[in-house]
Amino acid sequence: MKSAVTTVITSADASGRFPTISDLESVKGSFDRAPARLEAAEKLAVYIDKFTADALDEVYGKGGYEQANKDKCARDIHHYLRLINYCLVTGGTGPLDEWGIAGMREVIRAQLLPTAAYIEAFIFIRDSIDVPGQMGQQAATEFKALLDYLINALA
Repeated sequence: MKSAVTTVITSADASGRFPTISDLESVKGSFDRAPARLEAAEKLAVYIDKFTADALDEVYGKGGYEQANKDKCARDIHHYLRLINYCLVTGGTGPLDEWGIAGMREVIRAQLLPTAAYIEAFIFIRDSIDVPGQMGQQAATEFKALLDYLINALA
């Protein structure tokens, strides 16, 4: 699984070099942000069901998508949020890249689920996070960055 440390080491190794000062500063920055990421992971674990339900209500409440897909969409949104939780803990996008983006995009297409519904759901979650009610500003920043990463990957 990719983390900030393994990403730097793999990149340096692939280039046949030792990690540079900027590589090490990148790892240090990841460690410095670790408390905010861990807070976001903890709060996401608490609010994951609420985030999923609220996003589904927003997206499917408008009537723009078939209600028959709502349960599958709920399952997948919950799955993606769990992967984001893992990313927050590891400090890298590895869990999303390896288990979410590559494989799930094909599952969504194979089941004829509307990718736009997922994107709308994640945008809704990103834009409706209550700071400081649900998590602190730094934690929300870390969480939103991963949501943006996912949104861009699905788009």
